[in-house]
Amino acid sequence: MENGSKHGYIHIYTGEGKGKTTAAVGLAVRFAGCGGRVLFSQMLKDGSSGELAVLEQLENVETVCCRECFGFSFSMDEETRERAKKTYTHYLAEVLERAGSGRYGLLVLDEVLAAYNLGFADREALMVFLRSRPEDLEVVLTGRDPAPELLALADYVSVIKKEKHPFDQGIRARKGIEY
Repeated sequence: MENGSKHGYIHIYTGEGKGKTTAAVGLAVRFAGCGGRVLFSQMLKDGSSGELAVLEQLENVETVCCRECFGFSFSMDEETRERAKKTYTHYLAEVLERAGSGRYGLLVLDEVLAAYNLGFADREALMVFLRSRPEDLEVVLTGRDPAPELLALADYVSVIKKEKHPFDQGIRARKGIEY
């Protein structure tokens, strides 16, 4: 797909607000709609989010999800944390290998920032990939609190700020809206 440039950029969608994954999905749909090939990856989610069902129907989009979940990191014991780290490190390595094949123009790494911060993703492997990725590969990283070294590599940084959210009133996540 001709995007006006042979150079791919790094995007970070971050912040406390709702919409980081939604923004990444929107870009994936736009890119695929213009004829580009997308690899859409999710970490720390179980693959049941509604966006995956739609993305999987698009001809130019491949979705991969690490379907093994370990719960919230703050409730994990040390053994579970180690299993999570091993699983997510292996999963990320597979995704990065596929993304580096030159078959894709857009890679979305949804929730990779959280995995990176929690030590569940191989930080060095991600940094090496981002620095040496195919020149025309656009990469989206989503999640909260991006590390300074990732911010330094990014070309786009979009911060989604929460002003109000029903969760603040005790309303749980709703299917089709939050997931």
